[in-house]
Amino acid sequence: MEQDFRYQVTGDCLVVQMPVELDQHMADAVIRELDFLLDSYGVHRLVFDFEDTTFMDSSGLGVVIGRSKKLAYIGGITYAIHVSDRIRRMFHAGGIDKIVEIMGEANADE
Repeated sequence: MEQDFRYQVTGDCLVVQMPVELDQHMADAVIRELDFLLDSYGVHRLVFDFEDTTFMDSSGLGVVIGRSKKLAYIGGITYAIHVSDRIRRMFHAGGIDKIVEIMGEANADE
């Protein structure tokens, strides 16, 4: 797995530190790892932490949508934290803000 992908499991909660750049190549690796973690740990709460993410394309949106749907199927909840204004706009445009609870204040885009 890429160095900038980190996670922590506590109980039924998985917190994922999203990579600096979330493009197609990285998204494929994140999907594989997240699917394994979700299945292995019985996760019902997933938190995407975008604190370090400076670039995300539609592949990154696919990561969030797919994992959110997977959790919703088993009654789980998906959150996003440290969401920049840019990523927040992408979430809104893609309707992701309707299926993922965005928590906290947005980071200022420089």
